[in-house]
Amino acid sequence: MNLRADAGDAGERIDLLVKEGVRVASFALAPRRELIARLKDAGVVVIPSVGARRHAEKVAAWGADAVLVQGGEGGGHTGPVATTLLLPQVVDAVDVPVIAAGGFFDGRGLAAALAYGASGVAMGTRFLLTSDSSVPEEVKKVYLGTSETVVTRQVDGMPHRVLRSDLVNALEEAGRVSGLVRALRNAARFRRVSGMSWRAMLADGRAMKHGKDLSWSQVLMAANTPMLLKAAMVDGRPDLGVMASGQVVAVIDDLPSCAELIASVVAQAADVLARQPSYLVR
Repeated sequence: MNLRADAGDAGERIDLLVKEGVRVASFALAPRRELIARLKDAGVVVIPSVGARRHAEKVAAWGADAVLVQGGEGGGHTGPVATTLLLPQVVDAVDVPVIAAGGFFDGRGLAAALAYGASGVAMGTRFLLTSDSSVPEEVKKVYLGTSETVVTRQVDGMPHRVLRSDLVNALEEAGRVSGLVRALRNAARFRRVSGMSWRAMLADGRAMKHGKDLSWSQVLMAANTPMLLKAAMVDGRPDLGVMASGQVVAVIDDLPSCAELIASVVAQAADVLARQPSYLVR
């Protein structure tokens, strides 16, 4: 289960996770020390996602079992540092397994990540574009026909890598007032869908504002994210939503099953490593 570390009800979510016997908890942001401790006490494996060496060091010191490090090539919320620079920094800094993300789609990437010292790779966009993925087929066609991504702050106030689209262009060009009106409308829609009260949403907003030093305008914009993602990725309306995507979308042109994808990635990685000159692998 993936958790938002800054959610106002993160503690309640952890209680539910433990009650239902979920074995692994991941975090989109570096979790607080007490959240990691609660999960560890319950025997849950904790794997936070990080975008900076200092965050990896912090969560590893607090007891995280592994860290997933995403470079700037990755989709969704991302940072400015490329995976090839960030990954070796984190590998050198922590003693827990490191999972590499951002820019991986085949066995060559897995071999490269292993050479850097990672224990494996995570592939978001590549697994999204599989025949097993629950993303609507019309949305998959948009991904397969698109090669350009853009990092925008107009979705929720934070850097967010998504597919370039007419809607994203409109968000980029929107004035401050129209952007806030759109965000407020989405906040109301999110409240209806989630069943959250305005008080609970404001509590989440305060937590986000404190954790990321955001303005209240940016916090309000964060209400865009769940509704704009849902419109495309669940409802199948790419014209009305945003589609998070890594830069690897430009080199993906097929929809294998997950089993086929894993088998091909592992086989290619093994072949790449086996073909290295002997003086490199002694």
